[in-house]
Amino acid sequence: MPRLMPKTSPIILSTWTFGRIANAAGWPVLRRGGKAIDAVEQACIAVESDPHIDSVGIGGTPDADGNVTLDGSIMLSPQMSAGVACVRYYAHPVSIARKVMEKTTHKLLVGPGAEKFAAACGFKKEKLLTKEARDWFRKWKIDPEHHNFHRTSANRPNREEARLRRKIAKVHDTVGVLAIDSHGAIAGACSTSGWAFKLPGRVGDSPIIGAGLYVDPTIGAAVATGMGELMLGACATFLAVERMRAGDSPRQAIQTVLERVAKSYKLKKRQQCALIALRKDAEWSSGGLVSGFRAAIITRHQNELQEQQITYLPA
Repeated sequence: MPRLMPKTSPIILSTWTFGRIANAAGWPVLRRGGKAIDAVEQACIAVESDPHIDSVGIGGTPDADGNVTLDGSIMLSPQMSAGVACVRYYAHPVSIARKVMEKTTHKLLVGPGAEKFAAACGFKKEKLLTKEARDWFRKWKIDPEHHNFHRTSANRPNREEARLRRKIAKVHDTVGVLAIDSHGAIAGACSTSGWAFKLPGRVGDSPIIGAGLYVDPTIGAAVATGMGELMLGACATFLAVERMRAGDSPRQAIQTVLERVAKSYKLKKRQQCALIALRKDAEWSSGGLVSGFRAAIITRHQNELQEQQITYLPA
């Protein structure tokens, strides 16, 4: 008689406050015994489809030419992983990345090539630039210093600084999702419109395997958010998973990544590198260089939004 594999208690984790939207879409997949890869994809689709979330998918902030370009990736293992970048006419880069993973041997498609592939796979074009995003872009063109949330100025009035901090609290660049299903499989995905008013052609960490996302099915997974250049230079998520491979807890692994980033860069005020790390046994942690990061979690016994567990630098 064949031996039955024990069931695993599923879990889904997502970045930032809008992670609740992601989890609400991904959890039903896990609850009914579905696959982690389907859960993380559905989680990202939900956030990409929401025009009120201005850093992912429809409604994402444009680049310096006024165009919205999307990046995303999805991963089950080093072999089963892929990303797409600089996608202008399709709202769901994670779903396109999944097709790249399943239908090709490639790891990354970009720009017109990624769009041609998406069309061949049957994806429909969508309008990404919303009126709100267009209005913000026009204000930024007139006065970049006061309408770009990535900039800081010692001369900015206190009231303007407060307004900017509210904007920072609302806008972030990535939805990252990690999940374990009832069969013990682990998967991850992330999606973004990237740095607001970025140079055309700029690509951050989100579509790059090992920077914005990494999954090893025998060890665990990590996903990152914040200023992508920090994660790219440190191979942040790969490092986190490798530290777990070496025996670190998820908390210790994130601490090591944050230390590496802080020692490798001349950081400016409020530059964020934040991660969620999830081990195969479902132990997880979250942390960032500075305060403000949150992670949403759903299990069979828990559904909440948690403040980051580690803050490396003082606020």
